[in-house]
Amino acid sequence: MFKLIIGNKNYSSWSLRPWLVLRMLDEPFTEHQIPLYQADSKERIRAVSPTGRVPLLIDGQLAIWDSLAIFEYLAECFPGARLWPLDREARALARAVSAEMHSGFLALRENCPMDITHEGKTLPNLPAVQADIERIVAIWENLRQRFQDDGPFLFGHFTLADAMYAPVVTRFKTYGVELPPASQAYSDHILSLPAMREWCAAARAEIAAGMLAPY
Repeated sequence: MFKLIIGNKNYSSWSLRPWLVLRMLDEPFTEHQIPLYQADSKERIRAVSPTGRVPLLIDGQLAIWDSLAIFEYLAECFPGARLWPLDREARALARAVSAEMHSGFLALRENCPMDITHEGKTLPNLPAVQADIERIVAIWENLRQRFQDDGPFLFGHFTLADAMYAPVVTRFKTYGVELPPASQAYSDHILSLPAMREWCAAARAEIAAGMLAPY
């Protein structure tokens, strides 16, 4: 059985990504959560993760770090799930937009951190943040127009690209980002997934558990 080491469900966007994939696969796994922004957080994470970061996927004696590496491993473990689209062109696009999320949108990530429990936060009035939002919306709009007949996800069915952008959906809700109709429908669909509802409910429960700390 897989073991997934994650951080706070309220804060850790990178933890959400592989967790969501495993839930969408309906694959049993155990999760080990290490709260972030605590005095001993770094020490506890370094004790289990070679990079000192989460998430970390453990499969037997194999430990895999970095979300994209975890994604590729899961795609190979479950080829029937079509975590990457089967069509070559669609698969190339899915990898491209996933890699762009993995390495880009730094202004949005730095100025609008994931914070599920605090909706209504003020969107920073920064050109770089707005540029990131416009680029993400352009990706969503283009893909939904192209694959809308195949289903409600970016490429019709659920893929790793949806997992990569799922934390952005929560950011847009937290900071009240106004979206065009197709992007709003996509965002609403992602948030309606039972797995996403489970994650968000657990994030809210972290308040009572005393697991949240200010940045």
